[in-house]
Amino acid sequence: MSIEVANESGVAVDESALVELAGLVLGRMGVNPLAELSILVIDEAAMAELHEQWMGEPGPTDVLAFPMDELRPNSGGREEDPSPDPALLGDVVLCPQVAAKQAADAGHSPQDELELLCTHGILHLLGYDHAEPEEHAEMFGLQDQLLEAWREVRRKP
Repeated sequence: MSIEVANESGVAVDESALVELAGLVLGRMGVNPLAELSILVIDEAAMAELHEQWMGEPGPTDVLAFPMDELRPNSGGREEDPSPDPALLGDVVLCPQVAAKQAADAGHSPQDELELLCTHGILHLLGYDHAEPEEHAEMFGLQDQLLEAWREVRRKP
């Protein structure tokens, strides 16, 4: 996997952990190992601009996902073409300031929140959504499974 992190937020985040997490998530989801993913970490002002521009909503949000190719889990490539061609998955955009606020409310660390949001964003890139109750249950259940697998990996010496 080619996973790039660009931190333009001015906030220190564990970029290597985000790369490792993304690799685990993409691997578990059966994404081609030659696929490319970009993770962008930005400040609240930049996130507010993107949120307004792309979602039509004011203020910063925690995570946005911008898919590039129509890659789906376990397809090995594009959905309509099951060949194992690599793909540019897209961008996951994170805002650590918003994540820190949410982490405080949830009772865990800002890094844990960023890892949750990164996983959530990747699932969106892979075509998952949570608009309908069934979709919500599937996506959040999968998100929980992937984060538990990540925590297991992190616990090992």
